[in-house]
Amino acid sequence: MRLLLAEDERALSRAICAILQKNNYSVDAVYDGQEALDYLDSENYDGVILDWMMPKMDGLEVLQSMRRKGNTTPVLFLTARSDIDDKVLGLDSGANDYLTKPFATQELLARIRAMTRSGSVQTDSSLHLGNVTLNCATYDLSGPKGSFKLANKEFQMLEMMMRQPSALISTERFMERIWGFDSDAELNVVWVYISYLRKKLGAIGADIRIKAQRNAGYCLEEES
Repeated sequence: MRLLLAEDERALSRAICAILQKNNYSVDAVYDGQEALDYLDSENYDGVILDWMMPKMDGLEVLQSMRRKGNTTPVLFLTARSDIDDKVLGLDSGANDYLTKPFATQELLARIRAMTRSGSVQTDSSLHLGNVTLNCATYDLSGPKGSFKLANKEFQMLEMMMRQPSALISTERFMERIWGFDSDAELNVVWVYISYLRKKLGAIGADIRIKAQRNAGYCLEEES
């Protein structure tokens, strides 16, 4: 399940991402409202976690812009603004839920589960390409010869490629989106995970393969 987290306090953002990833969510983290809108315009998410007070565009403006565009992705406000009037305004503007800081981890996870359940009718939980299916809820990769439960980062990489199968995704983009800006991981870790995925695609009899283009990135292509 894929979430967008818009939180400008980077230390808190890293902590929330760690919590979510430990609980098998795929997370994209952004740090201002305009970046959140840009991601929402170009990617598909099962849910959004929005801070209210952010640079460039606040969370309320992001939410209102989403709903004007017809984007029905479930939204949870996660904010220090605890006044009843703020809660009412956020919910009336289209938020699905509202949680104030500081928060308990168990409550955050419960609210995300409830929010994404309510939005499940709007979101396809599986991706299909060629003879391969990737279940975004269970991380199961299936083909004619069997299936594997992917590790978190394997899932995130393959999901990115299956959502945009003809688009080249650079090593740097994988690093930014999956490992994060502040990661100490070396760039070659991307190649290592690509190798894992290639072996698993081969083992399940997939008719798609990961193609590498030198100095450009990786994409998926169906075998003829």
